[in-house]
Amino acid sequence: MQLSSAASGGSLRHNRKSINKVTILCGIVTILVMRGTIGINHLFPTTVANNQHLLEEANRVIAEIRSNDEPEPATALNATYTLGPKITKWDEGRRKWFKRNPNFPNTINGKPRILLATGSQPKPCDNSIGDHYLLKSIKNKIDYCRIHGIEMVYNLAYLDAELSEYWAKLPLIRRLMLSHPEVEWVWWMDSDAMFTDMTFEIPMPKYSGHNLVIQGYPDLLFDQKSWIAVNTGNFLLRNSQWALDLLDAWATMGPKGTIREEAGKILTANLKGRPAFEADDQSALTYLLISEKEKWMNMVFLENSYSLHGYWEGLVDRYEEMVEKYNPGLGDERWPFVTHFMGCNPCGSSVERCLKSMERAFNFADNQVLKLYGFGHRSLLSSQLKRIRDKTDRPLDYVNKFDIRHVIGRGSGLR
Repeated sequence: MQLSSAASGGSLRHNRKSINKVTILCGIVTILVMRGTIGINHLFPTTVANNQHLLEEANRVIAEIRSNDEPEPATALNATYTLGPKITKWDEGRRKWFKRNPNFPNTINGKPRILLATGSQPKPCDNSIGDHYLLKSIKNKIDYCRIHGIEMVYNLAYLDAELSEYWAKLPLIRRLMLSHPEVEWVWWMDSDAMFTDMTFEIPMPKYSGHNLVIQGYPDLLFDQKSWIAVNTGNFLLRNSQWALDLLDAWATMGPKGTIREEAGKILTANLKGRPAFEADDQSALTYLLISEKEKWMNMVFLENSYSLHGYWEGLVDRYEEMVEKYNPGLGDERWPFVTHFMGCNPCGSSVERCLKSMERAFNFADNQVLKLYGFGHRSLLSSQLKRIRDKTDRPLDYVNKFDIRHVIGRGSGLR
């Protein structure tokens, strides 16, 4: 697409302004870090007024970054929306691609290659504690993926201006499938969900004849037509033509504006218990599986034998009890695989109860990782560590005993 010189110039000025703002912000952060690292007096003499000036400047730049995006036009109601050009014969194309690229197999050590995708909003959180808990959530996912040999991608951008907020996962998943044909499964996980059983592995052979694995309940879906029959905060989608077709059908209710608002009315009218609000991705998928059951459900696995989506209420206060009674590796309500903080909004206005519960979940999982190194949190509400065993001159014995990867191979839990 060619741009006029005026449009191009405006774009360049916009880019330069953005770069200058980011440069200023980076400089402020660098100064603050240096002052905290080498000491205030060793860097330069400062005053309370100078500190206040730096904080005000940082807040100003962040505020400008938040307000820098220009509104995008919404899709008209009668417009035809698509995620992109129609893809056909994708399965056949992948098979040919594998033959031409033998160094990029879709399995690793006999297991299907999985790419965990997650992300958060492009802009800073409304409060600093929100960014702090997003960082903890990322660390939690990195730990799990490292232990289990899973690749991971973290997205901070809206790849399609029409599909923002909770709909943003759809264009991302599609792009990952098309750009990484070697990946057999794309695993989506919300930023407000944390792994809390670091030993448990998803039983992938169980899903050999399916393309979508999602926590759900058949009676809620087809008998009650409940809007919470499935949960799209944590699911796996096989890289396939079927998946691309599903994403195309799923996304039709997602474009912001009139389409999303009118679709919300349809969803509220047809799904039990759904409040009146614009279309969301979870309700849209639920409605699609109900209304086109014969087309989709034979390739969908509704998983409820373990906590692919463990709702946080009722779990976070039982972590100490779990440690007393059970071992990790169970993945169910006895030791939940995932704890999902639905209803909490750490990047917005989360209440104290939510933040404390997220802290407990993170530390509960982190203790399972730290055990290899001989440490643990002083409590599930403390970021401070304590030593849980003496130092040794035989470290390899501890590796065999406490490394989660060895525990997985032995098929037993950690103690």
